[in-house]
Amino acid sequence: MKVKPANRTNTVQEYYFSTKLKQIDDMRRSGADIINLGIGSPDMAPSENTINRLIEEVQKPGVHGYPSYSGAPALRIAFAEWYLKYFKVKLDPEGEILPLIGSKEGIMHISMAYVNPGDEVLVPDPGYPTYSSVTNLVGGIVRTYDLKEENGWLPDFNILEESDLSKVKLMWVNYPHMPSGTRGSHALFERVVCFAQKHNILVCNDNPYSFVLNNDYLSILNVDGAKETALELNSLSKSHNMAGWRIGMVAGHKEYIKNILKVKSNMDSGMFLPMHLAATEALSNPENWYEEINSVYLRRRKIAEKIMRTLGCNFNPDQTGLFLWGCIPEKVKSCEAFTEKLLQKTHVFITPGFIFGKNGDRYVRISLCLDEEKLMKAKNRVVNFV
Repeated sequence: MKVKPANRTNTVQEYYFSTKLKQIDDMRRSGADIINLGIGSPDMAPSENTINRLIEEVQKPGVHGYPSYSGAPALRIAFAEWYLKYFKVKLDPEGEILPLIGSKEGIMHISMAYVNPGDEVLVPDPGYPTYSSVTNLVGGIVRTYDLKEENGWLPDFNILEESDLSKVKLMWVNYPHMPSGTRGSHALFERVVCFAQKHNILVCNDNPYSFVLNNDYLSILNVDGAKETALELNSLSKSHNMAGWRIGMVAGHKEYIKNILKVKSNMDSGMFLPMHLAATEALSNPENWYEEINSVYLRRRKIAEKIMRTLGCNFNPDQTGLFLWGCIPEKVKSCEAFTEKLLQKTHVFITPGFIFGKNGDRYVRISLCLDEEKLMKAKNRVVNFV
């Protein structure tokens, strides 16, 4: 090639699931019936009223132009009401909420708004790979902090305090935690905020799993003084079965939001207005809608637990979220080889934990985003294989 790519492309690789899905597609084209238990893409539909609202709004005149860069006022108000009802956090819809094209977009916008080349960013290990890849893309330096099963998958602040934090600008936390399913707590968020205030660090809690198999709704912004040093990302992808809609939000102090908007307004032109208005409908779903969705996930979770046990994996039954996280047997040398053998021999794909960091190397993850029939089919294949 005559034109070389930017150096920043050398700091990242194609997303693991992007390459894995290509392999699975190739196997399917060859006739293999692959059951994909890897990705957390909800297979159930949004609420009926959400879909009907989209149909209604899209047929109105005057809705097909560019939307507001700050998002529809109605959506910001709906997010504020949702946060007050479930998280007991009061947010000003005029300046403390910014709708996003999914919270994944927000990780990039926040990093571009606050991380200079050479700034250090605290990233959990194991954790969402995008925290590290985006940090690399903007020229920051990834500083992983360990989350381990023996410590309840929680940060060890004593170790963090003993390290040089002088160059740390941003810290990512994620509770309920992906991939371990560990629940957060008010005490944890108080400790995180205190740590961030002490060391002048902007901390961001990535909170998309708060409604899945969980009814203890927590926000880092509920901590006194949190808005001075904390942001929170949230999303309708998992909680409302709207992953493909790409609707999320970031909340925090208006000055933080203002700087993020500087970046976002130069990168996209907002989201389709009828989708925003339909999202306001989703945020008004009654509590029993969440309960019904979680009853489905609970039935699926029980099958996933049987798969884990059949594979000889240990897991914490108290974990929450859209996945089941388990530790592979001691006799198995590599989780990547373990999952690849399972894929080739049974045509069942589960996620190897190494993609989330070195502390995930002895773990695997099963998604709950398949119906019970497919999960049972996967379980039977694994039983026959073992």
